[in-house]
Amino acid sequence: MNGFGLYGKFTVDDGNRDTLVDILLEAAESMQNLSECELYLVSVSSNEPNSIFVYEVWSNKKAHEDSLSLEATKRLIERAKPIITGMEEISVLEPKGGKGFPN
Repeated sequence: MNGFGLYGKFTVDDGNRDTLVDILLEAAESMQNLSECELYLVSVSSNEPNSIFVYEVWSNKKAHEDSLSLEATKRLIERAKPIITGMEEISVLEPKGGKGFPN
C-alpha cells in the first residue's frame, strides 16, 4: 500500500482548542464519503493544552490536494482560520499498513 500520510499540528489561543476540535471533526465527517480519504484522526494532548494534532491518510497526494478545493473544506477552513495561531507540518509519511488500515 503506497498512500500519502500527513501528520500536522495546529495551535490556538487559550479557550479555543475545543472549538477547533469541533471544526476538525466536522472536516472528518465531511470526508466520510471520500474513498480516497482512508483516515482522518483528530487528537489532543494533555501536555499541550493549546494544540490539536491531525493525522490524515489518503490514497495519494493528489487526492489530498483535491480535497482542499471542495466547498465543504473551504467553508471549514474559513471558520478555523481566525482561531488558529500556528500550524506545523510534523511529517509527510508513506503509510505501509497496520491495524485499521486497508491493505
